Amino acid sequence: MTPTTTPSPPRSPQGEPTERSALLEPPKFSPEAVIEEAHDGWKNEAIIILKGAVPLILALSLQYLLTASSIFFVGHIGKEEPGAVSLANMTATITGYCIYQGFSTALDTLCPQAWGSGNKTLVGLYLQRMVVLLLFLTIPIGILWLNFTAIFLRVLPPVESRTAELAGLYLKIVLIGSPGYACFEAGKRFLQAQGLFAPILFVLLICASLNGFMGWLFVWRLNWGFVGAPIAVAISMDLLPVFLALYVYFIRGSECWHPISRNIWNDWGPMIRLAIPSWLTVEAEFATWEIMTLASSYIGPISLAAQSGLITVTCFAFYVGFSVSIAGATRVAQHIGAGFLGSARLASRISFIGAIIGGIMNVTIIMCLRGPLADAFTADKDVRQLIINLLPLNAILAFLDPIVAFLTGILRAIGRPALGTWVQIPVYYAFAIPLALVFAFHIHWGLGGLWAGLLIGQGVLIVLEGALLWYMLDWEKAANDAFKRSNAD
Repeated sequence: MTPTTTPSPPRSPQGEPTERSALLEPPKFSPEAVIEEAHDGWKNEAIIILKGAVPLILALSLQYLLTASSIFFVGHIGKEEPGAVSLANMTATITGYCIYQGFSTALDTLCPQAWGSGNKTLVGLYLQRMVVLLLFLTIPIGILWLNFTAIFLRVLPPVESRTAELAGLYLKIVLIGSPGYACFEAGKRFLQAQGLFAPILFVLLICASLNGFMGWLFVWRLNWGFVGAPIAVAISMDLLPVFLALYVYFIRGSECWHPISRNIWNDWGPMIRLAIPSWLTVEAEFATWEIMTLASSYIGPISLAAQSGLITVTCFAFYVGFSVSIAGATRVAQHIGAGFLGSARLASRISFIGAIIGGIMNVTIIMCLRGPLADAFTADKDVRQLIINLLPLNAILAFLDPIVAFLTGILRAIGRPALGTWVQIPVYYAFAIPLALVFAFHIHWGLGGLWAGLLIGQGVLIVLEGALLWYMLDWEKAANDAFKRSNAD
């Protein structure tokens, strides 16, 4: 397979490529090993994707635990504190973290394609633009979080006023860490585009450990009480991009850095067009689970307690498929940027196989550990039995999730994330959620009805999104679009 060729690009008087240099000019650059290995076939492609997916699974789990750990630290203080942390974390996720994650996924298209083309510093330029965009978005997010106490007091019943005040206080404090979270989400993509996945895990290991130590120190040792937990989380989140930057500067990845210049303010259009649909997709997925949790509260306290455990299992199972999707989509986008369309097809096939294997692994673990998983979440016999009864539905969903993640990842890799957005939002909100509510409350299937409706929705989503990808996938157009975007910079 030979890369797509283009006319000779403009060059500086010294003969070096300029920012306007064509990115698909194969004779003029030496592709990194991450591209060269593609020609060795299935084995090396599978190894590369696996090496990216495994550390990402652990990294995503640690990132989840970093914010969720606050519940553990405040659990001994009182009855309202754990509920306040849960409410604040849910609010922060939907109104803040999802925005950072969703917008940053635009870099899953831009950065690997730029890396694959050989124009390494363009990866850094995309990073700088995204960081500026996310920091701008932090302003309205911050204004909202600073005023959320009043919103909580209006939404929650009067008996929960203490919970509302604590949740509002938590958001005010953790806001200090939101710029760090935003920069880390963008920084992850900067390293992932270069095939550097392990450093992300190492950074999260360090910061999660520091967060655990600071949580113990502030809440228990220094007796700061409730406020110690969000302070520890905020400091940890601000340290995440610091450690990433230290890794890039002292160890590896600095060759992709772009000198700070006025170009950071130019050509935001392609980035915005990729970012908005990606954000809507992420937001829709998270909001769907929150709606399911809210609906379960109307079924009864046992269902609500069981739902909490089931969603936690779903989150960790989702990380398996999502990690394979990120590693595979990054690889596909690298090949598209380099013009190796045959290798891009190969990487996509291997990613699909990885998604199937990940789904089978999820099903096996969940079904074999039904009892221990239920015991880990509750000591209540009724809640435990409900969790055990519904884990088979959870396992089926855990098999389908990696396939959905694969389809969404390929759409990002080819620069068409909007296609997935326009399918997922109608399927979730016009079909899956209404069907789940009908099953739960009108047919009286209870919590099982909620999961059955969502499960059917996932199946429909796979069929529709898969058919859309099958009929609209054009590898040559994807490569041409990547070339045009890169040349615009």
